This record gives sequence, C-alpha cells and structure tokens, in this order.
Amino acid sequence: MVEAKLGTGQHLLGLRGMSAEEITSILDRAAYWENYPEKVAKVLNGKFVANLFFENSTRTRTSFEIAEKRLGTEVINFSAAESSVQKGESIYDTVRTVESMGIDAAVIRLKPIGLLAEMANKIKVPLINAGDGNNEHPTQALLDLYTMRKHFGHIKGLTVSIVGDIQHSRVARSNLWALQAMGAQVRLCAPENMRAKELEAFAPYVTIEEALRSDVVMMLRVQLERHDQGMIRSAEEYRAQYGMTVERAAKMAPHAIIMHPAPVNRNVEIDDELVEHPKSHIFAQMSHGVPIRMAVVERALHN
Repeated sequence: MVEAKLGTGQHLLGLRGMSAEEITSILDRAAYWENYPEKVAKVLNGKFVANLFFENSTRTRTSFEIAEKRLGTEVINFSAAESSVQKGESIYDTVRTVESMGIDAAVIRLKPIGLLAEMANKIKVPLINAGDGNNEHPTQALLDLYTMRKHFGHIKGLTVSIVGDIQHSRVARSNLWALQAMGAQVRLCAPENMRAKELEAFAPYVTIEEALRSDVVMMLRVQLERHDQGMIRSAEEYRAQYGMTVERAAKMAPHAIIMHPAPVNRNVEIDDELVEHPKSHIFAQMSHGVPIRMAVVERALHN
C-alpha cells in the first residue's frame, strides 16, 4: 500500500479554499487505512486527543473515537452537558483548560460560527472541526467525496445535486467547496425558504426534476422541528415535493447513486424501501467515516 504524503500538525477548520491536492492526499490516506490489515495500528501511541462536543452528535463522536483508538491514541471524551460550560464558562476557556492539561489535538463540535477559527489563532494544538453551526462539517464532506470516488473511480466531471435545507446545512457547504475544488459540478435544490442566497453565486438552484438528472443526488436531513417554526407545513408535504420517492428514484440514470449524511428521516427525505436500495450508498458513507477520520487525525498529529 502506498502511503500518501501528509502535512504536519495542521488544523482542519473547513474545506473552503483547500486545494484538490490536499483533499486528494486525505482521500488517499483514508484508502490506506480502509485497507489496513489490522484493527489497531498504534501509529500515534502516547498521543492524547480530546473530543470536545459542545453540541450533541453521537454518530460523529463515536466515529472519531473509533478512528482515534485505531490509531493508538488515548481518547478523552467531553460532553458540554456534564461540564462547567453549563455553569457559564466560555467555550474558549474550556478548550484552553483542556489544552493546558496536555492534550495533543482536539476535535470540536460547537454551534457558534467563527469561534473555531478564532480559537485556532490562540490554541497551540491542532483543532479539527466536527461541525460548527451551519458553517462547515469537513469530515462529513470528505467521507462523501471518498464514497463518490470509490464508486465512480473519480470525482472530476461528476454532477452532484444537493437537495434539502441548504440554508441550515453545514454538510451542503463543505460538500460544495470540496466538490468544486475537485472538479465536480454542484447544483442545489431546496424550497424557497430553505435556500442559502449567498451560495447562489457558487452553484445554481434547480428543480427536483433537474436534480434527478445527476450522477449523485445527495439528500439532506430535514429537521422536523422546523415544522413548528413554519418552515415546512408537514413531513408528508415535504416528501411529496422534495423527497426521494420510489417514483423519483426510477427516473435517475442507471449509474446514478443516492446519498445522505444521516441520520435519515425515513419516508420524509427518502422512502423507506430506498434506504438500503442498490442505488443507495448511505451505509457505505457511514462505513467510510472511520478511515477518513483516521486520516484527518493522523494529519493533525503527523510528525
């Protein structure tokens, strides 16, 4: 197996502005780890990584923890619900405190946009973005690109349509920046009140019918609580207008695939019988999260 070239001690705050070469190096290293013959490599023995989640996400945190342990690191899991943040301590003070205890890197998920970049200028250890507000979710996009490349053999030239609540989606943004850097054509599809107007300069909004004429149709999770805020009238209406129904899936090209960052609201974004359909790569995406995060953590701690 060929080892990809990695940078040294780098933050991963987002994918906007990252070069195709750097993205490719992460994808290549993830392929190395996916095919690694042993469960635990211990290449980062003696390193301490803190998972600091100021916003809940069991899937992402578990994926990072498995990746870290497979690399041989010592893992410290931190939940904001159990911390002094609930008592008024700032997120920065908490991260700075954990840094002072001797960690070597931190994986951070938080709601405030821009705070992670500010902290990166003050915190001396590498920081990895596990999702910040509706800004970016870089490791999710990297595992999405990895899934596409593994299936098609390439990313350049693919047409990818991202469907759903674009306005509130960090997944959509990270995918947009990374896919365009890699030479893919990105199209967005969303109800009028779920569009991010600032992204129109980078990718066109298309109808659901146009979105189906893509190599990849990526459905986004709809937060059903937005029904209470009046953004969607009902789950049934959203499915009828923007969901991946059996009828819509039948209109896709034979080679095209369906993706979703999960968790899935079955029979809302995607009909139940399509979740594990041959066209669906949802569970493949999930399986790729660990090797991608192994590559990202190793990149942060590589000497």
